[in-house]
Amino acid sequence: MLVLLGLAGNQPSVAQIQLPDFGDPSSGVISAADEKRIGEAIMREIRASLALVEDAEVEQFIQSIGYRIVSASDEQNVGFTFFVVADGEINAFAAPGGYIGVNSGLILASETESELAAVLAHEIAHVTQRHIARAVALADRTNIPALAGIIAAILIGTQNPQAGQAAAAAVVGTRVQKQIDFTRANEQEADRVGMQMLEKSGYDPRAMPAFFEKMQSSARYYRKPPEFLATHPVTTSRIADALGRAEKFPYRHSEDSLDYLFVRAKLRVLTEESPGKAIEYFRSELSNADKRDLSARSYGLALALDKAGLHKEANEILRELVKSYPSHVALRAALADNELRSGDPQEGLNLYAEGYRLFPDNKILVRGYTSALIRTGQSARALEIIENYARVRPLDAPLYRIQAEAFEKSGKPAESHMALAEHYYRMGQLGGAIHQLKLASSVSGDDFYRNSRIEARLKDLEDEQALRAKR
Repeated sequence: MLVLLGLAGNQPSVAQIQLPDFGDPSSGVISAADEKRIGEAIMREIRASLALVEDAEVEQFIQSIGYRIVSASDEQNVGFTFFVVADGEINAFAAPGGYIGVNSGLILASETESELAAVLAHEIAHVTQRHIARAVALADRTNIPALAGIIAAILIGTQNPQAGQAAAAAVVGTRVQKQIDFTRANEQEADRVGMQMLEKSGYDPRAMPAFFEKMQSSARYYRKPPEFLATHPVTTSRIADALGRAEKFPYRHSEDSLDYLFVRAKLRVLTEESPGKAIEYFRSELSNADKRDLSARSYGLALALDKAGLHKEANEILRELVKSYPSHVALRAALADNELRSGDPQEGLNLYAEGYRLFPDNKILVRGYTSALIRTGQSARALEIIENYARVRPLDAPLYRIQAEAFEKSGKPAESHMALAEHYYRMGQLGGAIHQLKLASSVSGDDFYRNSRIEARLKDLEDEQALRAKR
């Protein structure tokens, strides 16, 4: 569990972590609602300070595996948000309110989908067992906002030591830090509950001790041990205890999903220093793979070739993959993007249109198709698709940015600034959001309802800004 463990390197000071007012919590332990609000504020700070993987295929995968595990939990009333941090360090963490992040480095270090699921299950268990709320309340129930700032500082600083100059521990002292450190009992409970969720959700529970053991054994080969070991202390007795629990479950073979294999291939391309190195890696890996691994490595090669501008060769690979897996949305989107980049925009649009007709609520297709429509002068259609999607799912930061561009190209500047304000707000950039709303107000004209919406939203954000200034 990262977020409440010891500091690593320099952290942002509590004064730099801006959080809304949570009222007077002195009457009791933090409520689930306040925990969620703290988590939302921390998540905005994370977005403002850390690089997240803003790729719809990666996002959709980590959310699907997380929700699959949560569905096996006894506490399904807790809302969760899963995301991937673009960081090669092997690490994962949980924040209050069910916000769980996984580094891209951990996904690439996992050798099976069950190993990745084991890490997520452990973090989910910390949330469902309310270890965070209990630890924060124990440390200082009368100053929750300050403690929320400490949590954000620890989390951001551990992920990115350059994100701030002052350590949170220097602000509040080591006494509070020790109070919010998790006990061995917390970690053992997270292992136990997480393992139960693993088994119920169809994953191999033996993957948890296996991954712990692999991390401990491989640490001797690192110049710097994986951050995972600093934030999730693994001892021989803990591994033995986890293995003993796992052996009580019947053996289950859990085959890696194609999505897991494809996402690992994509992350390798996204995180590699150059597409040339990724091409070299996947060409060497293709000589020794079974069919499913072969498909994933071919996918990685195609993405790397496309990134390097070798569109024709990438197109040939992607077309063969689409033939093999016609219902795989990410493959269809990759081929459509390749066609758009290689000079056949109509074919790319046709591929997106066909996919959207089959899967109208799929985020991969909605983001890709609307972006393609805007590039080909069809902003009105893009806005229609985004509006339809918003009826069933909330828009995220990337979709608000796409919507803002579509409004701008459609000659609707006020709506464009309003959408861009929501994009900035979700990215943790409150000042930018307020600026965009003021721009929207300046070009809104005499539309009473639109002006009322702008005024109300601006007041909400300015009130939040005023509260932040008091911290």
